[in-house]
Amino acid sequence: MKKTIFNLLPPMTIAVVILFWAFGPAALLKNGWTIVVTSAVITAFVQGLEWLNERHTGWRLDRREFFTDLFYVVLGASAIAWVTNKLAEEPLKAAKHSLGVSTEWAMHMPFLAQVALVVFLVEFGQYWMHRLMHNWTPFWLTHAPHHHITQLNAMKGAVGNPLELFLISLSVVALFDLPEAAEFCAFNILTVISTFAHANVRSDPPKWYSFFFTTIQHHSLHHSVVYEDTRCNYGNSLILLDRIFGTFRAGESAIVGQDDRKRLSIWEQFIFPARPVIEKIKARQATQVEAA
Repeated sequence: MKKTIFNLLPPMTIAVVILFWAFGPAALLKNGWTIVVTSAVITAFVQGLEWLNERHTGWRLDRREFFTDLFYVVLGASAIAWVTNKLAEEPLKAAKHSLGVSTEWAMHMPFLAQVALVVFLVEFGQYWMHRLMHNWTPFWLTHAPHHHITQLNAMKGAVGNPLELFLISLSVVALFDLPEAAEFCAFNILTVISTFAHANVRSDPPKWYSFFFTTIQHHSLHHSVVYEDTRCNYGNSLILLDRIFGTFRAGESAIVGQDDRKRLSIWEQFIFPARPVIEKIKARQATQVEAA
C-alpha cells in the first residue's frame, strides 16, 4: 500500500494543483503572493517525503546540503526572478505592445488548454537551452556547476550558477495573452514535476506519467558522472520532448556528479564559468615566477 501511494503521489499532486487554480477562492487566485506560497508548499511537501521514504541513503540530506539548497531556492525566487522580469519579460511585453501583436484567442481557450500551452512553451524553450548547454562549451561552463552536485534532493533543481539560472528561466510566455491563474497553475505543475524529478524519494510513477513527464529515474541518469552520459534526457519536466527529438535514454543512476565528484561551494559555483580564464592567469603568473 505504501509503495502504491508513493508511486501515485506525483500525478495526485498535479491533480490537486489543477483543482486549486481552477476552482480556488478568487481572492487567493488574484493575490500575487499565492504563487509564492504554493510553490514553497510544494517544495516543502516533497522535501518532507525524503524523510519518510528515501530512495538512496547516499543522498540523505544533511545540514550543509539543506541550507545550500535553501539559499538557491531563495536566490531563484528573488534575485533571478527579478532579473528575468526586468531583462526578458518586460522587454518582451513592451515589444509585443509596440508591434501591436495580439493573442486574444488564447484568453478564450479552455483552462486546461491554457495550462498545457504554458507548460509546453516553458519546457520547449528549456529543452533547447538545456541541450545547448551540454553541446557548446561556453554554455556548458554556466551549467556544469549544477552537475557537480553529488546527490539529488527536492531543492537541487534550484542549484546552479546564477548565469545558468537566468538563461534556463527564459521563455516566450510573456508574448501570449493568458489569465494569471492558468500561468501560475502551469508554473506549479512544472514545480511539482521537476521537484519530484530531483528528489530523493522512492516514488516510481505509473508508465503513462513517465512517458510524458520527467521522473527521478530519467533525471538521475542525466546526472551521471561520465560527461557523455549526461547528454540525454534534457527535459526538465517534459521527457516527451526527449522522446520526440531522439535524446531519450532509459535507466537510472545512484551515483551523480562530475569529474572527480568534488562538491563545489557556493563561491566555486559562482565563479565556475570564469575558471578557464583564472587557470590561464595562474599559469602565466607561475611561468613568470619561474622565469624570475
